[in-house]
Amino acid sequence: MIALYLLAAAAVLVLLVSWICFSMAFHVPPRRHLTDEGEVHLPSGSIYVPYHDRMRQWALEKRALPQRHVTITSHDGLKLWASFFEFAPGAPVELMFHGYRGTAERDLSGGVQRCFSLGRSVLLVDQRTASRSEGRVISFGINESRDCAAWVDWLIRDQGEDVKIILTGISMGASTVMMAAGRPLPTQVVGVIADCGFTSAREIMCRVMRGMHLPPKIFWPFVKLGARLYGRFDPEADSAIAAMGRCTLPVFFIHGEDDRFVPWDMTRRCYEACRGPKYFFSVPGAGHGMGYLMDTDGYRRALTKFSRENNIPIENYWEKGENDHV
Repeated sequence: MIALYLLAAAAVLVLLVSWICFSMAFHVPPRRHLTDEGEVHLPSGSIYVPYHDRMRQWALEKRALPQRHVTITSHDGLKLWASFFEFAPGAPVELMFHGYRGTAERDLSGGVQRCFSLGRSVLLVDQRTASRSEGRVISFGINESRDCAAWVDWLIRDQGEDVKIILTGISMGASTVMMAAGRPLPTQVVGVIADCGFTSAREIMCRVMRGMHLPPKIFWPFVKLGARLYGRFDPEADSAIAAMGRCTLPVFFIHGEDDRFVPWDMTRRCYEACRGPKYFFSVPGAGHGMGYLMDTDGYRRALTKFSRENNIPIENYWEKGENDHV
């Protein structure tokens, strides 16, 4: 009888620790919806403060642009939201995904201006759990990459069979599009832009655990069990680095060399694993997600060159001094 009590206590303890790990890593509590009329939410952290004015301006400019709000239903029944910004009819479209616990506006407002300066339209996605999109579980790209494929299908229906689509993501969004690029995709998808993505959910989370002085060998099994029991997904079902081993699309990789959250080396390893045409734009001194902020012109020049070399549609209005307002 004592043995049964001990086993029951151990089982309860395992479930409790797994729930705590799940809540910390994957669960998003109910939140108020953010609307375009509200305040501008900016990334926290001292490295971003010098750029807050520029980020706020990008967000306000993005809000002022003509846009169309659209929705789809995910494979597991969630209503997902995005905003479409048309540069010109028939222009190539960048399909953009933000980072962990972020929103499209917070992480990617500057991406709209960047795309317009290169002659591209934008579908700016709020990932599951973010802003208006439904969901309470972040799956580190596992379910999000399936959402990406669903948005690709929507773009083809909306823009027509001749549309050219570039998958773009930052941080977890970069890992999302890398995982999507490892799947069979329609021929309309012609390239990928991956900015400071992580190699795998396990590797980035074990890094965070070490930063919290928690032994990953002990706690990762609880994290994985929590994801499977309470989030209903396997965080090891796929990874960005494994997907790059299956990817034959052209991939433009970006990473700041002073990234204190997702190590620069993770992108280097994804770059090395990629089977398709590839380029690694490494930015000295840049922190997490700050490559474009700290070397805007260098980023655009490198992306323009890579796109032209791989027959991905692009223009260089920014070099011509056109569309300066975006």
